Amino acid sequence: MRMGPNLLVTLQGNLEDTTVEQIERAVTHEVARYASTGVLIDVSGLSIVDSFVARVIARLVAMVRLLGADATIVGLQPAVAITLVELGVPMGHVRTARNAEQGMARLRALRRERVDSA
Repeated sequence: MRMGPNLLVTLQGNLEDTTVEQIERAVTHEVARYASTGVLIDVSGLSIVDSFVARVIARLVAMVRLLGADATIVGLQPAVAITLVELGVPMGHVRTARNAEQGMARLRALRRERVDSA
C-alpha cells in the first residue's frame, strides 16, 4: 500500500518460499515504479520466525536499500526479537520502530536528512 512517498508492507501468517518470492518481486517493483523513498515493513502478524523468515526480512531490507529507499521494520513481537538474535541473522543494517506511527516518523526524518544533505 502506498502512503505518499512510502510503501507499507505487511508480513503475516506462514511465509512459504513462493509467497516470499512474490512479496520480494512486488515490493521491489513498487519501490522502483513509484520512486519510493521509504518502506515500512510491518511484521506484527508474524508470531513465529524461523531462520528462513529472518533471512527474508534482512534480504528485503537490503533489496529496498539497493533501490535507494530506506526501510524500517515495525511490530516486532518480543518472541520474534529473541528468535532473531538467537538465530544470529545479521540485522545490523535493519532499522526498527515500535509501531507504524513511529516507523513513519522515522522514515520522514530519514527523508529530511537526505534532502538536507543533498
